[in-house]
Amino acid sequence: MAPLRIGFVGYEQANALDLAGPAEAFASAFRDNGKGKLERCYEVTIIGLTRRAFATESGLVFQPTATTERAPKLDTLIIPGGCGLRVPAVNRKVVDWIQARKSTTRRIASVCTGIYGLAATGLLDGRTVTTHWRFAADVARCFPKLRMKPNALFVKDGQFYTSAGVTAGIDLALALIEEDFGSKIALAAAREMVVYLKRSGGQEQYSEPLQFQTNSSDRFAELVAWMMNNPTAEMSVETLARRASLSPRQFFRRFKEHFGSSPAMFVETLRLNEARRRLSASEPSIDNVAEAVGFTGADSFRRAFTRRFRVTPSKFRRNFALPNAPSRRSKPGTRNKRS
Repeated sequence: MAPLRIGFVGYEQANALDLAGPAEAFASAFRDNGKGKLERCYEVTIIGLTRRAFATESGLVFQPTATTERAPKLDTLIIPGGCGLRVPAVNRKVVDWIQARKSTTRRIASVCTGIYGLAATGLLDGRTVTTHWRFAADVARCFPKLRMKPNALFVKDGQFYTSAGVTAGIDLALALIEEDFGSKIALAAAREMVVYLKRSGGQEQYSEPLQFQTNSSDRFAELVAWMMNNPTAEMSVETLARRASLSPRQFFRRFKEHFGSSPAMFVETLRLNEARRRLSASEPSIDNVAEAVGFTGADSFRRAFTRRFRVTPSKFRRNFALPNAPSRRSKPGTRNKRS
């Protein structure tokens, strides 16, 4: 089976990470060809509006491998964001090309403010979408027929996908890999990139710890950083209140006001998400994982994990752990031999 071809639209003043982040995720996906050799799942190509190299917002320069006039057939078309796409002449060229390719392309996606190009085609009218949180209101105003979901990492509606800002493009790419080739290959790509296959914050643009740190005082930001780095520590309300230099009553009230969650629920979420990461990394036993993330016993850990994720820790590890994850640094056609 030939690799699926992913095409990224390239233009002056695109966002470099909107393009490079998802491209690296696709390049990290390998599959077994059935003969004991690894093959790339995707072929990535950058399609420029012209043959010339283009500079991104950060100053990084990309060289297109094709142009819109001579682009090959694509499985997936991705429109990265960037201030250049909001230049009317550039936007019109991108919109016209998307329209020309819509019937021959299996799926079309935008990353971050790439939605300004995709939405202008009218193809998203009546569909649920997302974009970078800072641009969500403006996109909703410019394209009132869209159903904006401003806090999502990415949204699928039919053959169209939209994602939030910058690194959310990596989340989207991993989801597309999982859709095409299954969770094991997607997880291997995520592990190669040292990112979560599914962020602990679910579909939120802010993970729960980041949201807490963003909305809280310096005192609380330091506290949550300590909590994340010390999952086995005592984390009663009294203990956390002392670290925050507040009375237990003040601490509990202010915690809920800032975070929208009780301290106990936050602690459980923190520990369960760390457990999920360790299970994906093939920790030796469920008991070890439970102890390492701060649960008092394996039974209570199993109950909490199953209640939260609707799957037992053992089944989660069977489905997602990869003892010998392939590496994109290994040459195609070989097994990864890193220890």
